[in-house]
Amino acid sequence: MLASEIIVDHQEKAYAILQADAEKILKLIKVQMDNLTMPQCPLYEEVLDTQMFGLSREIDFAVRLGLIDVKDGKAILDKLERELSVLHDASIRK
Repeated sequence: MLASEIIVDHQEKAYAILQADAEKILKLIKVQMDNLTMPQCPLYEEVLDTQMFGLSREIDFAVRLGLIDVKDGKAILDKLERELSVLHDASIRK
């Protein structure tokens, strides 16, 4: 395997891991909204803030290592925020 192939492999793995972590956050928040607390609850906000901060730090680390591009990292966060917003709006309408 060439060095460039190894780099691409690591980049693809990093992106996939970050995407999976974003999906885990979405599922965690969905379960919390469905079963435990409402979006107005401080616990909900604390979990969401902590998870989003952790993901943003992971993305920053991957960017600093050159494993993903800044715009790709931002796209992961933006997509997750949009999906969470849809969940939040649906929860409020219940």
